[in-house]
Amino acid sequence: MAVIPKRGDIESDGTLVLVTGATGYIGGRLVPRLLDAGYRVRCVARSLAKVRARPWATRDGVELVQADVEDEAALGEALRGCTAAYYLVHSMIVAGADYAERDRLLATSFGRAAAAAGVARIVYLGGLGEEGQHLSAHLSSRREVEAALAAGGVPVTTLRAAMIIGSGSASVEILR
Repeated sequence: MAVIPKRGDIESDGTLVLVTGATGYIGGRLVPRLLDAGYRVRCVARSLAKVRARPWATRDGVELVQADVEDEAALGEALRGCTAAYYLVHSMIVAGADYAERDRLLATSFGRAAAAAGVARIVYLGGLGEEGQHLSAHLSSRREVEAALAAGGVPVTTLRAAMIIGSGSASVEILR
C-alpha cells in the first residue's frame, strides 16, 4: 500500500476519495489507512450491511453509499465531489467464466462515470505479468480492465500485484 501517504507527508485537507471494493480484503484495509492519512472516504458497496460490519464504518470521515458498479448513473452520483477513486472490483468469482467480459464492461462504465464526475485520478489494482501475448486469460483481463478504465479519459495509476496472501484473503483460500 505504498501509494498511501503518511500523515504529514502531504496535506490531504480532508480530500474526498471513493473506494469500490471496500468490503474486500484490500479495500477493507485501505479505508482505515486513508482515514489515518486525513482523507474522507466514500465507500460504495452493493450491501450496506456488509460494509457497516467493518470496524471503521462508523469512523469520522466515512460515507457509505449503496450502489452497484453496474449502475453508471448511481456511480456518477457516488463519484461526485471525489478527487480520486480506488477501483478494487474483480468479478472473477461472481461472474464465473464470463468474468473478463463483465470486468471490461464495468471498468468502461466506471471510467465514463469518473470522467463525467470530474474525478482527477483512478487508482487500480491489477496483476503482475509482462506485456504481450503470453499472459494468462486472467492477467490479460486485468490489463483490459486497466485500458477500459483509462478510455474514459481520467488518468489511471495502476498498481500491479502478484497473489495477495494474508489472513482472510481469497488467495489463502485458493491455496488451502
